[in-house]
Amino acid sequence: MKALNLRLLFKKMLISNDMNPNHTSPETATFKTFTDRNAPEELRYLEQLILYRLSAWFPSDENTAKPVLEVNKWSAPLSGYIEKHILSGDEAVLLLIGLAPHLQSDLFDRVIGSKLQNSGDFQRIGGVRGKDFRGFLPTGETALFLLGGDDYEKRLAIQELFWADHLFDKNKVLWLDDRSYGEPAMSGKIIISPEYLDTFIYGKTIPPRFSMSFPAKLIHTDLNWEDLVINEELKEQINELKSWLKYNDQLVAEWGMGDRLRKGYRTLLYGPSGTGKTFTAGLLGKEVGKDVYRIDLSMVVSKYIGETEKNLELLFARAEDKGWILFFDEADALFGKRTNVRDAHDKYANQEVSYLLQRIEDYNGMVILATNMKNNIDDAFIRRFNSILKFSVPEANERAEIWRLAFPEEVSFCNGQEEEVDVPELVKSYALSGGCIVNVVHYASIKALERSRAHKGKKTIYLADVLYGIKKELLKEGKPFS
Repeated sequence: MKALNLRLLFKKMLISNDMNPNHTSPETATFKTFTDRNAPEELRYLEQLILYRLSAWFPSDENTAKPVLEVNKWSAPLSGYIEKHILSGDEAVLLLIGLAPHLQSDLFDRVIGSKLQNSGDFQRIGGVRGKDFRGFLPTGETALFLLGGDDYEKRLAIQELFWADHLFDKNKVLWLDDRSYGEPAMSGKIIISPEYLDTFIYGKTIPPRFSMSFPAKLIHTDLNWEDLVINEELKEQINELKSWLKYNDQLVAEWGMGDRLRKGYRTLLYGPSGTGKTFTAGLLGKEVGKDVYRIDLSMVVSKYIGETEKNLELLFARAEDKGWILFFDEADALFGKRTNVRDAHDKYANQEVSYLLQRIEDYNGMVILATNMKNNIDDAFIRRFNSILKFSVPEANERAEIWRLAFPEEVSFCNGQEEEVDVPELVKSYALSGGCIVNVVHYASIKALERSRAHKGKKTIYLADVLYGIKKELLKEGKPFS
């Protein structure tokens, strides 16, 4: 009977172990595993590191030797970044600490809970709870405990990884969240940039969504350079922008010119609305395969002192090293001329302009500023632009070409007597920008659809509708129609 009971007990243990994905046998491990099934090697390393540090304060019979750091066994995107930037072991583990809650949300809670079942809170390991996230979020104190243990000098050295001159902060890879005034510097939670988070997990950057933390929208166009009707001089200037985007990285990397050249490229596009400034920015990005982000200045500029600079710093930092083209439309609202200081408001407004001047020079990508009024841009910016491109209202022959490109394919034109006419040629004398012409085409095409039944579905544009659309556009700009 005794032997039977032992066999039954052994069978129950086998069943229990099969149902527990975290089971480890004495032959394969010396302590319980808290990582998810098939978890990457880096999480298993972090689990052992936490247990090792806690064992000094909460001894047990389990074997909790210090784990061996083998970064080459970590997931390829993370280990590749570490190798590319020649990060130290402490820097690599710090990245892992910040990354862990995004990979397995309950890892810290499960490992710490196994040691602190009856010990209450353990302040030395730090950590906070999120507003919506219920799990343990590591703080700077967590990094000090796991990387430095009780070695005071090592803990001081680890703090330097959060300094402003470190790669992590300069490239906005990882940093400490703002904390309440007067609280210890290392009490802020560790934050990893969403773009780098995607890189470490998926091996690629997922385009950021428009939000208060990233007030920019991706510019996309399905059109081509043939659809941009501009003069030859402007085409040649745009070709210079293309060349910089295509070859500057090679110039810096292969020709060793990085220390001799200014970072990035700054260009100003100015001219009336609807002349192709935004369209050009989108085409440039499409030409070289780079994302173009249009900055929403209404969400950047703040009436509160220092907030505008803070918003822009986060934006520029997230764009750093991504190759993004930053497009500031109506840029005079932000890059306007400095004024004589009459009060505190003028003082801080001038400080904003000075900050912007320095920040766009530090950005290593292309910055495009667009404005309707060049004279409103601060002279200090003008001097630092690599190029200034003037977009003017197209000439008559250019307008005729824009009209032809803007209308639907296989369309016919007629006048009031149902006679075919060449509408683009007849209306090219009206001084409209490309944007205004598109508005007129939109209006006239809708009117054509209203009449399509009478023409058995034919695409027929009436001259009268086009002329009425032109009249509306001219009246909007306060110009006479004749």
